[in-house]
Amino acid sequence: MNARIFHTAIALGAVLSPMTAHADPASQTRLRSDVETLVSFGTRHTLSSASDPARGIGAARTWAAREFAKIGTSCGNCLDIVQPEQTVTGRRVPEPTRIVDVVAIQRGTERPDEVVIVQGHIDSRVSDVMDATSDAPGANDDASGVALVLEAARALSQQKFPTTIVYAALSGEEQGLLGGKVLADYAKAQGWTVKAVLNNDIVGGSCGSDGYCDDAHVRLFSEGPRADATDETRSAARRFGGENDSPGRNLSRFITGLAPDLDPAFDVREIWRADRMGRGGDQTPFLELGYPAVRFTVAVENYDHQHQDLRTEGGTFYGDTVEYMDFPYLAKVTDLNIAALGALAKAPMPPAPHADAAVKTWTDVTWEPVVGAASYSVWKRATNAADWEAEPVIKATSETAVKLEGLRGDDWILGVSASSPSGAQSPIAAAVPGGAFHPLQQD
Repeated sequence: MNARIFHTAIALGAVLSPMTAHADPASQTRLRSDVETLVSFGTRHTLSSASDPARGIGAARTWAAREFAKIGTSCGNCLDIVQPEQTVTGRRVPEPTRIVDVVAIQRGTERPDEVVIVQGHIDSRVSDVMDATSDAPGANDDASGVALVLEAARALSQQKFPTTIVYAALSGEEQGLLGGKVLADYAKAQGWTVKAVLNNDIVGGSCGSDGYCDDAHVRLFSEGPRADATDETRSAARRFGGENDSPGRNLSRFITGLAPDLDPAFDVREIWRADRMGRGGDQTPFLELGYPAVRFTVAVENYDHQHQDLRTEGGTFYGDTVEYMDFPYLAKVTDLNIAALGALAKAPMPPAPHADAAVKTWTDVTWEPVVGAASYSVWKRATNAADWEAEPVIKATSETAVKLEGLRGDDWILGVSASSPSGAQSPIAAAVPGGAFHPLQQD
């Protein structure tokens, strides 16, 4: 059995509700309705009107806040709605402009400052990134991500979790990942312990501009070397490993293991780089602050229907409209996000392990106790292997130090996961420089 499937299936089988087992899958009808509503605002360009009640970024944000409020009402006012903002100027924002995110917070019952975040960006654009007046439907990029976030809130707000889930519609992505920075800075100011950030950007299509289609995979991007690494960390990683074990990389492995239990015909294609070539997303500001973050995006992008003026040329239609989306596909990506959020919100933080194998025929692995953890499992994989082995070296120990007799640590990457009393298991954190799920540069 694939190791990712093995260790994440423990979390799924032990703690997830019937909803995440597809008793109540994501609604294609609601996803389409939300995307169509966002498209109806004409343009959601960051520099468009913030006050017009029917057109522009302001109208879209007001609608998103109202949707979160409706969801909150249905769960007994379980959502706190906040709108963090910063006033920004820059290369793509020539005049001071308020960048406002619409955020709903579902507080955890035990550890409310331990947080998982799901997000998409609400702004849109056409060919000229500074054109704030032309129609910019932004159906797939990224009304699809915002619709996913709202659907996740509808599903998960009906449950209670020991840790907090944050649902976010971000502004200003097309003008320079501005909304991602607003929320990352807000998370830091709140003193949140950010366990994971799931960024969803362009998640609602299955065919490319060359006619190639793939509705059986979603791409999941994760960074290798950490964006917040210090010179000391980089130097240590060169000696002891860690290039393939950032928190984001192990978060990616964890999420990938959830997919087969949801839909055997739908899988994650892990992409081991922080984002697509020459491009970026709102996970980046979180990575820069040291928070584990990954990006979901379609298996194949359609560049005719992305960042394009609405037009027909040579018999080809250009523009990001609803007609070119695949809502059954978007529903599958949404279900995977919901499963990942539920698993992460019920699990403790991953430990911060240390492995010592210098000049000896055994390996010592140690870590500090984790709040909310009842037991720990120790994992290994060969240094050139993509995945953790299917079974742990040590399973469900209450100790925080183990001696692995006969295991020569030079040949292995070691890692540790934490499990709650109910069996919800965290991602594995690797015992390498920079492997822990916390920022490397603490203020």
